[in-house]
Amino acid sequence: MESLSDTVWDVVLSGTGLPQSLLALALSRSGKKVLHIDKNDYYGGAEAALSLQEVESWADTAGEGSPFRYATLRNMAEEIKPELEEKSSARLGFSRAYSLSLSPQLIYTRSNLLPALVSSKVYRQLEFLAVGSWWIYEDEKVREDAQNTESGGLEAAFSTVSLKRIPGGREDIFADKSIDLRSTRSLMKFLKLAADTEAHASILEVWGSKPFPDFLESHLGIASRLQAPLLALTMSPNPPTKTLTFYALPRIQRHLTSVGMFGPGFGSVIPKWGGLAEIAQVACRAGAVGGGVYVLQKGFETDENPDQQTLGREGTRLDEATQVSTVRLEGGDEIKTRWIVGSDWDMPSQFETATGEEPVSDCVSRSITIVSSPLSQLFPPPAEGAPPPAGAVVVFPTGTLELEYGSDKPQILKADPPPVYLMIHSSDTGECPAGQCVIYAHTAHPISYTVAHSLLQRAIDKFVASIDETPKPQILWYLHYDQKRNSPATADDYDANIRCAKLSNPHVLKLPDMDPGLALEDDLLKHVRAAWRRIVDEDEVFMAFGERDGTEEEGFEDGEGEM
Repeated sequence: MESLSDTVWDVVLSGTGLPQSLLALALSRSGKKVLHIDKNDYYGGAEAALSLQEVESWADTAGEGSPFRYATLRNMAEEIKPELEEKSSARLGFSRAYSLSLSPQLIYTRSNLLPALVSSKVYRQLEFLAVGSWWIYEDEKVREDAQNTESGGLEAAFSTVSLKRIPGGREDIFADKSIDLRSTRSLMKFLKLAADTEAHASILEVWGSKPFPDFLESHLGIASRLQAPLLALTMSPNPPTKTLTFYALPRIQRHLTSVGMFGPGFGSVIPKWGGLAEIAQVACRAGAVGGGVYVLQKGFETDENPDQQTLGREGTRLDEATQVSTVRLEGGDEIKTRWIVGSDWDMPSQFETATGEEPVSDCVSRSITIVSSPLSQLFPPPAEGAPPPAGAVVVFPTGTLELEYGSDKPQILKADPPPVYLMIHSSDTGECPAGQCVIYAHTAHPISYTVAHSLLQRAIDKFVASIDETPKPQILWYLHYDQKRNSPATADDYDANIRCAKLSNPHVLKLPDMDPGLALEDDLLKHVRAAWRRIVDEDEVFMAFGERDGTEEEGFEDGEGEM
C-alpha cells in the first residue's frame, strides 16, 4: 500500500468542519484526489458533537489552536436531592447517551444547503426534525404593564407563566384577543411587507441604516410593547438600538417564508444525532466513497521548520513548473499537493492572507445545559397536521436579565446588554436520554467573558424557574465557553473570501469561519462553491451527483433518511 507521501494529491484539506467536509465531498465527485486531515481525533471541527466524556476532555484543552476558550464545566448531578435520585431522568446517563453540539444552529427550510444535500444524494443518510414554537421571556414588570394596558400584548392564549409563545403567523395574531384592531392591522401590514422582497430595496434605502425599532414604530405604527417578538425573530445578537433594519428585515422575511415549506407550522429544522456535525460526518463518508482519504489526529506541522531551505518561510515549497506544493504534516511526512485548503484554525500561522489585512474578530458566549425534564410544555404541535417538534427557541430580550456588576460595570451594559437565546433540544434529537433535554444558550460577548457567562447562567436559572412542572426540572450538568470567529475583511466578495496565501504560494485557500449565530447562513455554501470553482475550473454543476454503481452496497440506500 502506498504511503501518503507517495501520491501527488490534487487537494489537501485540513479540518473536518462543515465547510471543509462539503468541499471534500464536492471535489471527490469531481474526480480529484483528496487527502482530508484533521489534527483532532473527532470529526466536525468547530461544529463537532461530543459525548459527555469527550466534551469534558475537550473543555480541558479549549483554546489550544481552536476558536474556543474560557471553558468552565460543572457536573451537578451529584447534588440532586436524595428523593429525586429514584427518577432516572434526574441522573446523568452514560457518556455515549449524549451527543452535545459545540456550535448548534437551526437550518431554515429555505436554506440553500438543503437542495445541495438533495442533489448530492447525501440527504438519504440524514434525518431532520422540526423546530416548533418560539417563546419570549417577559419579566414581571412587562407583564403587569401589559395587563394594565387596554391593548395588552402578544400573550393571552400563548402564555405560560413568564414565557409567551410568539405567534407563528396571521392566524395566531388574529386569535390573540389581547391585541386591539389597530395593532392587528399594523402587524398584518408588516407581515405582508416583510414577505415582499421586491419592496425591500426602497425601504432599506431609507431605513436600512436606522434601528429596526424606529422603522417599526415610525413607518408602521407598531408600538414598542409589540416589537419584542419581531426582534426575537431576527435572532440579532445586538440590543434593539443596535439592530439595524438592513439586518433585521431580510431575516424576518426568511423566517416567515420558510414556514410551511416542508409542512404546516414550522419553518426550520435540526439534523438528528448531533446537528451540523452529523451533516459533516455524512459528507465525509460520502467523500470517502468518492475516493477521498481521511486521516484524523494528523495536522500540518506547526513547529519552526528545521530545514528552511527545503520548505521556505510559508511551510510549503511550490514547484512552479508543475504547480505542485510540498507541505509537511505532523510526524514529518512531506505531502505533495496541487492545492491546500483549510480555515484559520486548521492551518499553520505561516499561511498568511494575501491582502495583508487583519481579519475582523468577533466572539460569542455559549453554554450547554442538561436538565432532568422533557419540558413537554415547550413542544406543543405548532399546527394541525404538523410533525412533532424536537426543538424550541426561547428568547430573553434586552432588559429582562438583571446582573450585579459592581462599581466598575461598563457604562454601555447599564442600559443595553445583549439578548440571550436558548435553543431547547428534546431527547428525540438523540442528543440526550429520554426524560431529559439539552439547552443551548447563546449571547454576544459584551466586553468581559465573565459578564457574558453570568448573562447565560441568569437566563438558564430564570428559564428553569419558569417551568410549571412537579418536580421542578433540575440542572444536571452545564458547560460555559466562548467561540471566536475571524471574519474576512472583504465580506461582500465571496471569491475574495477564499483567500490565497501570501508570498510565493497562490495555491493555498483559506475558508472563512462560519457565522456563529443561531441560524445557518447561506454564505456557508457560497464560500464552499467559490473554493470548489477555483480548484475545479471546469464546466460542472456544483454538488449535483448522479447515481453511482453499487449505491446500495455503499450504504446510500433510498429512503434511509428523512427530509
